[in-house]
Amino acid sequence: MSTLSILHLTDTHLLAKGLHSSVVDPGEALLRALRSLVPVDALDLLVISGDISDDGSLESYRRVQELASDYAAHRGAQVLYAMGNHDNRPGFWAVLGNGHPGALSEPDGGQLPVYGSSRIGGFRLLTLDTSIPGRTHGFLDEGQLDWLAEELSSPAEAGTLLVLHHPPIEPVTPLHDGIELQNPEDLMEVLRGSDVRLILSGHYHHALGDSLILGDQQIPVLVAPGVVNVNDVLAPEGHERALRTSGAQLVTLFAAPASAVAARVRHLPLQLTEVESVFDFSPEEVAEISGRIAAQPGELEVDLGSDV
Repeated sequence: MSTLSILHLTDTHLLAKGLHSSVVDPGEALLRALRSLVPVDALDLLVISGDISDDGSLESYRRVQELASDYAAHRGAQVLYAMGNHDNRPGFWAVLGNGHPGALSEPDGGQLPVYGSSRIGGFRLLTLDTSIPGRTHGFLDEGQLDWLAEELSSPAEAGTLLVLHHPPIEPVTPLHDGIELQNPEDLMEVLRGSDVRLILSGHYHHALGDSLILGDQQIPVLVAPGVVNVNDVLAPEGHERALRTSGAQLVTLFAAPASAVAARVRHLPLQLTEVESVFDFSPEEVAEISGRIAAQPGELEVDLGSDV
């Protein structure tokens, strides 16, 4: 298997009932998005990189699983899910297991972080859980980083794909400043010298491409636009504006030997529906919301508990 063909969706934010931001029906948005993607036929993997649910309900996870599984099955593809900050660990575990094909539910009440490993051909697929229960920003705990280091100690034949909700790159819109991944340097230290060829993320609700440069090693980071809405990076300075539209990205990851410092990655962003405004927060509103949700100084020095 020389290539891995990926359809990347993120931030579906499904609810058992009601509207997201009092405007968008997330289930209908996901259904419309998948209908727009019917022409995509050659596919190995469908990735949904977090904020799958907005309320943590079993109904929301079951609906996403139903729609995603049906879409993937018609293309002979597998489905991979990762945890986001709006997701609920017990609900995620109960319906999606650890997010990998054929995974079983977590037996101890579903409170543990959700991460795992699986394979397609010679490619290794890894997911991490950057969520902190009850908070919006992201953090990778020592247990997951140790697990990741152990997984990466032996290279995969074609290379490794890593999926995590909070991107290990800085945000470009004001509301996400303070709710990004708080310890990307810890992740980068583990990735240094590894066979990770590509990182897929969500959280920012708009398309973004960047790279982690680790000496001679280069790892592309691709952020997909949201399904429930797409953030407008051209909003006036200080504003956070969401558009009532959906996006996705098609990605092809080419196999690379363990000795390579990078792999070829082909990336096609997709706008799936017409554009309308969902909200437009003024700088004053952004400041007020940020004051409530941003990670606070010293917060990560406290004991985050066994479920982080």
